[in-house]
Amino acid sequence: MKLLSIAVPCYNSEDYMERCIKTLLKGGDEVEILLINDGSTDGTAEIADSYQEKYPDIVRAIHQPNKGHGGAVNTGIENATGKFFKVVDSDDKLNTKVYDQVLDVLRGFAEDDGLDMLISNFVYDKEGVRRKKIMQYRSSIPRNRIFTWNEAHRFRKGQYILMHSVIYRTEILRQSGLHLPEHTFYVDNLYVFQPMPYAQHMYYLDVNFYMYFIGRDDQSVNETVMISRLDQQTRVN
Repeated sequence: MKLLSIAVPCYNSEDYMERCIKTLLKGGDEVEILLINDGSTDGTAEIADSYQEKYPDIVRAIHQPNKGHGGAVNTGIENATGKFFKVVDSDDKLNTKVYDQVLDVLRGFAEDDGLDMLISNFVYDKEGVRRKKIMQYRSSIPRNRIFTWNEAHRFRKGQYILMHSVIYRTEILRQSGLHLPEHTFYVDNLYVFQPMPYAQHMYYLDVNFYMYFIGRDDQSVNETVMISRLDQQTRVN
């Protein structure tokens, strides 16, 4: 069994997915990278296959008809062999400077079920902005130890846990029956909060692990795109 499975939903991602993959590979043989080609019409499939061929013990390329972001995450959960599971979007990346710290925490719970969810910070990596906004939780939850929700304080306005923040124990996701809606964006809340009642033991590692890129014109958080997908936001809320 791998220590960590990372699912990477890829749809027409040829222009940026390699930047993402290269940061994930820094985890070495303990990490399984699932490149989920979600019906792409560009060179995404070929790039995914090339990484599988080059790193056969680490990378798996999975090809499926287009099911949207939620459908790609579902496929990742179904195919994961790792003890723990994380989603990384193909235009984002991980901070390789703290990657080993994250894996060290996971290793400490690899032989038992003492950790259900690992929380870390994420950074808004906005194009053209030098000063980055960091989503951190040190005022709300205990750091660097196992805790339960009874120990959590009230979260500040604008302080929230997203998909980017969490690594779940894979079995927790499966026990919860999580199945995200297909052909739908903005599934972060469902992914984070539906399994949460099953997570009894959490750990907050106060490091900036996930780099959340903002700047592509077709990105789901682009204002024009968000307005055009208002029905999808309503569907998952």
